[in-house]
Amino acid sequence: MNYSTPDLTIHPPRSPRIQLGGVSALPRMIDKCRATLTGKNGEYHFNCPLDQRILNLFGITAEAFQAEVATGAGDGDIWAWIQANSSTKPSEWEIIQWSEWQASRGPSDTDSREYFHDIHSKIGAKREDISNWFELLDLDDYVSFGGKA
Repeated sequence: MNYSTPDLTIHPPRSPRIQLGGVSALPRMIDKCRATLTGKNGEYHFNCPLDQRILNLFGITAEAFQAEVATGAGDGDIWAWIQANSSTKPSEWEIIQWSEWQASRGPSDTDSREYFHDIHSKIGAKREDISNWFELLDLDDYVSFGGKA
């Protein structure tokens, strides 16, 4: 697997639990962006609602982020770019709190609960331990590439 040019038609992006600079799901967003740039994103979407939450945390546009990723920068360079270009400049503790919240966040309104339960029922209805978005994303990635829920 080559993370510099991920092919998300043959493997999933990194788990949303993986962090870069303390930011949950940032490596996943990078994988999806890189794959989108090469047309190998499969069913994965860069600039999805979770990606938008990350971008909003730093006050960076999806277009600017994608342009930086397109330079071929490594993860560490992308993190340095985010820090240098953030219009919001969240502190370390704000990033930690944000990441912990995202890792435990479940659906919070009727529409998102329906969406969550629809996906959950299709990929692992018997998995009663799935209660938040990160758990659902990890399970969906696993099942999408041949795993049994």
